[in-house]
Amino acid sequence: MARSSIVQEYTPPQRSVTFTVDRKTAHERAHNGITRPKGYRVSWHANPAVEPHHFGQSHPMKPWRLTLTKQLVMAYGMHYAMDLYLTRAATFEEMAEFHKEDYLEFLRQVVPADMEAPEQSDRIASYNIGDDCPIFDGLYNYCSLYAGGTIDAARKLVNNQSEIAINWSGGLHHAKKAEASGFCYVNDIVLGILQLLRHHPRVMYIDIDVHHGDGVEQAFWSTDRVLTVSFHKYDKDNFFPGTGALDSTGPAHPLNPGAHHAINVPLNDGIEDADYLQLFKEVVGSCVETYRPGAIVLQCGADSLGCDRLGCFNLNVTGHGSCVEYVKTFGIPLLVVGGGGYTPRNVSRAWAHETSILIDAADKIDPNIPETVAFRNHFGPDYSLFPPLSEMRRIENKNSKAYLASVVAAVKEQLRYMKGAPSVQMSFIPPDILGLREDMEKEIEEERELLEQEREDRDGAGVPTSSRAERSRRRELERGLGTRGELAT
Repeated sequence: MARSSIVQEYTPPQRSVTFTVDRKTAHERAHNGITRPKGYRVSWHANPAVEPHHFGQSHPMKPWRLTLTKQLVMAYGMHYAMDLYLTRAATFEEMAEFHKEDYLEFLRQVVPADMEAPEQSDRIASYNIGDDCPIFDGLYNYCSLYAGGTIDAARKLVNNQSEIAINWSGGLHHAKKAEASGFCYVNDIVLGILQLLRHHPRVMYIDIDVHHGDGVEQAFWSTDRVLTVSFHKYDKDNFFPGTGALDSTGPAHPLNPGAHHAINVPLNDGIEDADYLQLFKEVVGSCVETYRPGAIVLQCGADSLGCDRLGCFNLNVTGHGSCVEYVKTFGIPLLVVGGGGYTPRNVSRAWAHETSILIDAADKIDPNIPETVAFRNHFGPDYSLFPPLSEMRRIENKNSKAYLASVVAAVKEQLRYMKGAPSVQMSFIPPDILGLREDMEKEIEEERELLEQEREDRDGAGVPTSSRAERSRRRELERGLGTRGELAT
């Protein structure tokens, strides 16, 4: 990805010379002491074609926040410390590794005028298209571009071309197999994790968006090869998506290897930096120790910041970034993606700051946003990378110390059921991971009916359990071993 293709004029007050954009950023890089991190590589994955897409004038999702993020990163010269990749769009076949083909075909063919076409109403409704997930020009292109960024980032990790890979355009965690949800159409996180599973026996997913990461959780809750951990506001009836209760840990069935591998940390309004970070460290630290993942995917939804248009927490940019800093300390291959965030100037501040953390430069950059940054007027009146968000719109903190302690205790109790990291036999990963609840529950019900029938036959005739039932039982148990059966359609 070219660092700059536009030459602008800039005259520093102390010198009467002109600088190109490249010279300005080089000057800023030298001023901040930005260098490549020692001992590991960070890759940045982006395609500027994502940025101009528009959900609608009144829609809270603004892809333009990616432009602001990029401009901040470049203004500080942070891009010199990373390997930069211009990502390609994901192919239909790559997205079909998780999503149903008829749903992808719908996304490829639909146009905004179809929203008003009566003959399309049933089809549109079946895919949950509407106010939250509107049809806009270039929808399929938008989805394939952000998904391609996450797939590319995951492959760089798998191929040992980077230790930390960043795609801020990704993180769309609500999308389901054949359904749009919560501004998300294609679940790039699931697609990225599928890539990581080709190399790593276990992958841990961490979500710090204010909304529950339901789409990723559902996709993998029939396997023990992915542990999902979501920190979110929970209110079943009044806050989207209404899922993610503390006791929601995946279908609890002895034949489901994914049972207890969905960890939810439900929070109330107004949580603040210190409490959030302490909770985050206790939960994530315990999960890493127990599960021992080979790779981590971190979703950095910025709607958990204070002053977010749709959020209800009191986190500051530094508090949000502290979670990224903590995950980085494990030294485990790390895929970092974006997510929610509906006050663009603050989203870009957070993701720029977290980029500096990932390149080991957080203590080097000036908290005052450089005068050379494009669109600097959006960061006024203080022009600071770290505005006091928790003070600008304070929400009452309804998370008592006792409540947070009870959440930690419940999570640690849940971890006991994992019995340590699963022993995984690596094998070819077919395209469909059998992740949706309906598939798992259907299989569980079929097995239950079979076992009940065999039990009745045995009790009535005095004969042992049939070899057919035993073979079926073993096939189900093998699904927890990472074999072909675990992931077959």
